[in-house]
Amino acid sequence: QVQLVESGGGLVQAGDSLRLSCAASGRTFTNYIMGWFRQAPGKEREFVSSIRWSSGTTAYADSVKGRFTISRDNTKNALYLQMNSLKPEDTAVYYCAAKMSLIHNYDYWGQGTQVTVSS
Repeated sequence: QVQLVESGGGLVQAGDSLRLSCAASGRTFTNYIMGWFRQAPGKEREFVSSIRWSSGTTAYADSVKGRFTISRDNTKNALYLQMNSLKPEDTAVYYCAAKMSLIHNYDYWGQGTQVTVSS
């Protein structure tokens, strides 16, 4: 059974940094694409970033490009999102997700971790 468990959220001030973690278990994720999504109050969930586990190829939403960095640790089966220069508009619940390939939808989701950025 696949489990994704996020951690690292919190309340910070604008300009601060946070690192989110996602502990992945239940299968080998070598061929998976892992992603981070977020959902702000009253808004739809949106894509933040993704990484192909095997190659390390990354993608970012324009709104976070240059500020956020996604990475993974193969030895720990962990996914990370380093968030720098945080803005109030980054406030959201952040979710870790996994899918088997580019043509698949994200099948597995974590429970989310709250990030709140005060101005």
